[in-house]
Amino acid sequence: MQQHRLNYWLLNGAFFSFFVAWSFSFSFYAIWLKQNVGLTATDIGFVFSINAMVAFVLMPFYGYWQDRLSESKTLLYVIAVAILCCGPFLNWLYQPLLERNFWLGSGVGALFTAVSFGAAVGVLESFIERLSRRDGFEFGRSRMWGSLGWAIATFFTGLLLNWSPPSVFWLSSLAGIVFLFCLSQVTTPTCSAPLSCQQHSKKPGRSDLLLVLKLPEFRRFAFYIISVPCIYQVFDQQFPVYFASMFADPELANIYFGYLNSSQVLLEAALMFITPALVNRMGARQALILAGCIMVMRILGSGLATEMLAISALKLLHAVELPILLVAMFKYIAAVFDSRLSTTLYMVGFLLFSQLSAMVLSPCFGYLYDHYGYAPSYLLIGSVMACCTLLSAFLLTPVQEGIKPVLQ
Repeated sequence: MQQHRLNYWLLNGAFFSFFVAWSFSFSFYAIWLKQNVGLTATDIGFVFSINAMVAFVLMPFYGYWQDRLSESKTLLYVIAVAILCCGPFLNWLYQPLLERNFWLGSGVGALFTAVSFGAAVGVLESFIERLSRRDGFEFGRSRMWGSLGWAIATFFTGLLLNWSPPSVFWLSSLAGIVFLFCLSQVTTPTCSAPLSCQQHSKKPGRSDLLLVLKLPEFRRFAFYIISVPCIYQVFDQQFPVYFASMFADPELANIYFGYLNSSQVLLEAALMFITPALVNRMGARQALILAGCIMVMRILGSGLATEMLAISALKLLHAVELPILLVAMFKYIAAVFDSRLSTTLYMVGFLLFSQLSAMVLSPCFGYLYDHYGYAPSYLLIGSVMACCTLLSAFLLTPVQEGIKPVLQ
């Protein structure tokens, strides 16, 4: 029991330091590409698209590899080493390449981004979620520390970006050292019952995964993921640029967005602590639909609002939606499908489809923003998502009536 408690706090530290590193390098990514590299909205859309393309290719291998490794930390050590390289890579290689050869820089940067954060976050989240089921703690309350890490780093990133842009990437490397230390101290639990160990040691294979992917329940789940949270994530990519466009002074915009983003993520962390109880009470399926409704409200509201205060208030809705979506998704997967494939299904069912959507839609959204403006584009995107959310309410499998999980 004492070791489980120590693991819990070490995993919280891993979440915290990982998201600190990610936030320093990428919470202002779109603004950095716009202000420091000098890219247009269309160019930024292509950068996000290429990032998503590489992550799309990498994620199935990450998910399948981690499911085969189960509680092994091998893959997470690879990710930790990549995070340690943020400072030298982003400062000395990525930015110069983007400025001299946009397509080569985008491709090299996409590979690094996918290995260190884009595809890696799913491995960390599913690894800790797996241990939370074994050790008896709520995943959402551990994930809260990731939100706190993002909030604290974002609070300072806007200021640091004005003072010294390279410093934010060096701070990511520093956070990577903490992440590696926390990870190295985690001891994975062992089974006390021989039969339980035998059952757990039966690792899933490709045929098991293919059986799940062929289920109609998975196709319905995939429709929700692609048409609701995935589109929402593409919308959110260039929202910082839209927010900054409301200021005459770009440096002031960076500072205010840092404060806003930190406030949003601090609220997100607080809600992450209580969200598991809410999702348990209302059910995973209903929680997924509620999250979709909140996303639609934010996008449509952003298209209708004309003042900075209203836009800022709508940004805070992300703090309500994300905890509900994340907790509900893991509970839905565990209840409806084979829990031994949780990492692969989370990465294929959510993160992989997110990258596919970003790969296809990011340049399209960038084109819309350049030619029609942000607000009209948001109204169009929000209307499409509203229809998809309504349809998903009829398609998602009610958990209490769900299929018997495959292979269990």
